[in-house]
Amino acid sequence: MKWNWGTGIVLVMVGFVAFILYFVITMSTDEAYSHDLVTKEYYAKEMVYQDEIDAETNTNNLSEKIKSQKVAEGWLLTFPDELEPTKINGNVFLYRPSNQRLDFEIPMELSSSNLLIPDKRLIDGRWNITIDWTYNGTSFMYKEEISY
Repeated sequence: MKWNWGTGIVLVMVGFVAFILYFVITMSTDEAYSHDLVTKEYYAKEMVYQDEIDAETNTNNLSEKIKSQKVAEGWLLTFPDELEPTKINGNVFLYRPSNQRLDFEIPMELSSSNLLIPDKRLIDGRWNITIDWTYNGTSFMYKEEISY
C-alpha cells in the first residue's frame, strides 16, 4: 500500500471519529459522570416564576435582611426582628447540585427568630437554600448559595 497525503487524511479522520465515539460512549455509560443538572419539575417551576420574583422582592423590601452563617451546630438563619416568629409559616428547601439524593426539605416552626439547619443533615460542599414562607398573607422567598 502506498502512503500518500490522501491516505493520511483518511486515517486521521477515522482516528478522530474513533476518539470522539470513545468519549461519547464513556460519558453516556459511566456512573461517575452522571450529574443532575435541573430539578425534576423544571417546567412547573417555570410557570410560577413571576410569583417567586414577587416573593423575593417582598423579602428584599424588608428593613433588615435574613442573616445566614455557619455555626458549630450547623447552619443558622436569623430572620429580621420586625417579623413575629410565630406568624411565619413555610418551608426550607436545601438543594445539592451534585447529588439529588441529598436534597431535603424542612418545615418551619419558629419560636424565636432563629432557624438552625442541623449539622448532621449537611455534608461539606455547595448547597442552594430556598426559604419560602408567608407572613400575614404576604409571600416571601429567600435564596442563597452556600458552601458548607
